[in-house]
Amino acid sequence: MKAQTDPYVPPYSVAALYANLGENDLAFEYLQKAYEQGSFYMSVLKIDPELDPLRSDPRFTELLRKMKLQH
Repeated sequence: MKAQTDPYVPPYSVAALYANLGENDLAFEYLQKAYEQGSFYMSVLKIDPELDPLRSDPRFTELLRKMKLQH
């Protein structure tokens, strides 16, 4: 990602990368940034398979609830 000509990488994309590396704390840190920025990508949070490693974490459920994607 750092080699791109445009240095901006959406926080959601960084979160997905960290999730797949098993770095859950960092993944949630970047998901929080994406949420705060109102990232369009957050609209697929509930179904994105890249975030499967995070689904069992209570923070994931809480984030879905904040976004009104889960009761």
